[in-house]
Amino acid sequence: MTVNLGGREALALRMTSLLLRPHPTADPGGVADVVEWFGAMQAQDLASGMWSLGVRLPTLGHDDVHAALERREALRTWPMRGTVHLVPPRDARWMLELTGVRSLTAAATRRAQLGLTEADADRAVDVLGAALAGGTRLTRARCLDALETAGIGTGGQRGYHLLWYASVRGVTCLAPNVGTEQTFALLDEWAPAPRRPERDEALAVLAQRYVRGHGPVTAREFAGWTGLTLTDARRGLAAAGDALATVRVDGEEALVDAALLDAPREPVDDLLVLPGFDEYLLGFKDRSLMLDAAHRDAIVPGGNGVFQATVVRGGRVVGTWKRSLDEAGVTVRVFPLVPFDRRTRDRVEGALSRYADFLARPLRIAWPD
Repeated sequence: MTVNLGGREALALRMTSLLLRPHPTADPGGVADVVEWFGAMQAQDLASGMWSLGVRLPTLGHDDVHAALERREALRTWPMRGTVHLVPPRDARWMLELTGVRSLTAAATRRAQLGLTEADADRAVDVLGAALAGGTRLTRARCLDALETAGIGTGGQRGYHLLWYASVRGVTCLAPNVGTEQTFALLDEWAPAPRRPERDEALAVLAQRYVRGHGPVTAREFAGWTGLTLTDARRGLAAAGDALATVRVDGEEALVDAALLDAPREPVDDLLVLPGFDEYLLGFKDRSLMLDAAHRDAIVPGGNGVFQATVVRGGRVVGTWKRSLDEAGVTVRVFPLVPFDRRTRDRVEGALSRYADFLARPLRIAWPD
């Protein structure tokens, strides 16, 4: 029998799926566990991606997460939608082949705009592959120098496009930063034992992970997250079989991890401070369960794709925050979207203290006058 859920019940289950509340079957102990749970985690902005992990692993600090990435518990690449995600290393290659390759369709048009040919792009892949061979790890600047030395211009956005192209082609990947500098390595060397599922199995694995990490969700949400066609999205969800359960959210059919049907559905008055580029918002096209329509412009000012960090109470966005770092510590400015009473302010300050502890920096909080 299909379970019927109201919006508040669906939101409670979704917060559990997102590992922002205790889950009945998941108890992640480290970075690898969290990344594999989701299958892929938005990490275009590295600082945001680090806190996405930290908020779900409360015993770890920033240095612990960085060390886990150095141990290759996860790596960053462009597996779908032309956007950087954290993925399990052994799954990076098949994900690139299943979903990342779809972003190559528009690459020819972009190359033409940048004054690059397909031959330029393919030669850049060869140059980067040779420069990084033998366990070499190069900063972004040194990768661009290698391309320039080979006679491949990197001015404007050409350099970024070529670095992206080499990763989507499965030759390179993003290694952890060295200081503040982005670094690249060979994917084969950072993920030497890739899984090789058949296409239908790959669709099923990706579907099952997306639903367990985001549900309740629809096939259209899965297609939007992956960039797959709706036909392939439905194929993957069907192939996931009994791992998924059907529910109705305000009358619309949706899917959840079958284990989630035993999770609490009562509203919870928790308070979190989340990074802007978190699966909490980035994992969905329809964000109405979490976000009031009147607050959309405050979350993505100007519709430019840059998401603000959020203050979340009871699963709903109630404010934004911005950080700045200096030698004295971290300063956070809070911008409420609804009235905050004294108790709510205290709770926000407590959540931000946890963030400062994650960074191992003293905290200063600036509230609006």
